[in-house]
Amino acid sequence: MRLIKSGRFSIATITFASASLARAQEFGGDPAGSGVIVGAVHWLQGTLLGTVATVAAVIAVAVVGFMMLTGRINWRYGATVILGCFILFGAASIVAGIQSTATLGG
Repeated sequence: MRLIKSGRFSIATITFASASLARAQEFGGDPAGSGVIVGAVHWLQGTLLGTVATVAAVIAVAVVGFMMLTGRINWRYGATVILGCFILFGAASIVAGIQSTATLGG
């Protein structure tokens, strides 16, 4: 079976494939029909990092700190909770710092 008849066909195929690969990496927005999913993810992000989560984290850090001071909880577990709150709420800043460092180094 002979699939490629001329050199022009193969050049056109390579050109078309490379152009479509380049376009596949561009972000053109949300895919069709994903509005509900994207909305739900944004709601979840807002809930997890919003005012309610901030208040819950402040209360958790206060309770864990009090328990650490009174000897009811191990200091290592208390430090893990506090460090986890810092990482959760500082994730955007941490990622931005890593990206800027990678950009400067490369």
